Amino acid sequence: MGKVLELNDSTFQKELQGSTVPVLVDFSASWCQPCKALAPTIDAVADEYQGKLKVFKVDIDHSPDTTANFGIQSVPTCIFFKGGVEVDRFIGNLDLRSVKARVTKVVG
Repeated sequence: MGKVLELNDSTFQKELQGSTVPVLVDFSASWCQPCKALAPTIDAVADEYQGKLKVFKVDIDHSPDTTANFGIQSVPTCIFFKGGVEVDRFIGNLDLRSVKARVTKVVG
């Protein structure tokens, strides 16, 4: 089962730079209803693409520096990285099919 780990300002760069596979980061907040609605989709993607994609969450309230570095203006915002570089992002609660279509483009 794929596990979605939470990153913070001190762990973000290390995990991103150390990854040999593409990374999906879900920027969210505990008070955000669309974030809560998206969470099962993110969990399903982590399970399905285990070994091909690393999936992380960042709570914007606990990681202000990372949130600011990526210009997060609203949550949920999901960013895909390949080789530590942003390659795609989406904002809002997308359905599983839409998220998987984006994952497929990134993972290949």
